[in-house]
Amino acid sequence: MSRICQLTGKKPITGYNVSKSHRKTKRWFVPNLHTKRFFVPETGKWVKLKVSSAALRNIDKKGIYLYLKECEKKGVKVPAYK
Repeated sequence: MSRICQLTGKKPITGYNVSKSHRKTKRWFVPNLHTKRFFVPETGKWVKLKVSSAALRNIDKKGIYLYLKECEKKGVKVPAYK
């Protein structure tokens, strides 16, 4: 599986480690992803998603059903939860 959040679209980016002598070496900045199962009470179904910590906070704030609907309106492909 790729290291991309299914809801926010966050993915790894590249940058540099910079030492004290200012030597630069390439590195990856990887998003903080979690594979979670969510129960959608409105539909009575379980949905398995790979989400970032930022998406988890938004799900806690708004609720899974409302957040999935918002993501769907933005054009994000969400696994079947209906």
